[in-house]
Amino acid sequence: MEKGTSLWKDAWHRLAHNRAAIVSLFVLVFILLLCFIGPLLPIVQSPTIINIANSSAAPSAEHWFGTDQLGRDLFSRVLYGGQVSLLVGIVATAVAVFIGVIYGAIAGYAGGKIDDLLMRFVDILFALPFLVLVILFALVVDKPASQFTEWVIDTTGFARDRVAPITTLIPLFIAIGAIGWLTIARIVRAQVMAVKKQEFVEAAVSLGLGRGRILFRHILPNVIGPIIIYTTLAVPGIMLLESVLSFLGLGVKPPNSSWGILIKEGADRMEINWLLLFFPSLFFASTLFALNFLGDGLRDALDPKSAKD
Repeated sequence: MEKGTSLWKDAWHRLAHNRAAIVSLFVLVFILLLCFIGPLLPIVQSPTIINIANSSAAPSAEHWFGTDQLGRDLFSRVLYGGQVSLLVGIVATAVAVFIGVIYGAIAGYAGGKIDDLLMRFVDILFALPFLVLVILFALVVDKPASQFTEWVIDTTGFARDRVAPITTLIPLFIAIGAIGWLTIARIVRAQVMAVKKQEFVEAAVSLGLGRGRILFRHILPNVIGPIIIYTTLAVPGIMLLESVLSFLGLGVKPPNSSWGILIKEGADRMEINWLLLFFPSLFFASTLFALNFLGDGLRDALDPKSAKD
């Protein structure tokens, strides 16, 4: 290896030469900026303004994507729906990764009967229908989330229409995240079991360092690569799950909107106005493809076997 190089420098070098991953990165950044910064611009209309007289209008200078059946601006609805879908994907993935990393790291480092017990619990959850578990968990946390919404309103004095769109997503965040950690737990467990056999870990043990310090200061930093790869590839899966749940009426609740809800509405009215389905599907599909190609690029970049001798 050349002087001054490192794993991360080599990984970035390989990623920078992966055209599909770099293009996907730019597409993803563009969509994120458009969804989160775009609505702040004065040219973007409110997604809640109803104008029946201008319903199902074709794209124009005033309404770039046209309007829906209630005369609402479709462009702004796609942007605001993107905020919800992306937040669900990112936050729920963060919850799942946090739980899975801690759980898998403890199981892999402890070994023995503790590992057997923890992984049997994972096997039991894997045997149960994932979608049913998410729905049941969402129903369980729905009432506490409603109480939390009321508490935030009473404590802060904010209007309900400012608080509810965020707090009503909490059951979805928790439900998907609390069930979606199983795969990352297995990945981290396998990585930790491999790393803990290496000489630098044995040296740390011989120096009398505590188990917690060895695990979180020495072992986990060496398995960050697979965690990053899994996180990138998990976000589109969770976004797709949110879309399915919203399509079935079990995900994001009105007045919130997401790409899943917009796709459902567009599918119901496809014969009347196909653009209602086309634009949300275009943004959703572009995001999923970008995340998957970026995840594949990160996997190739962080895989030591792909490095040149």
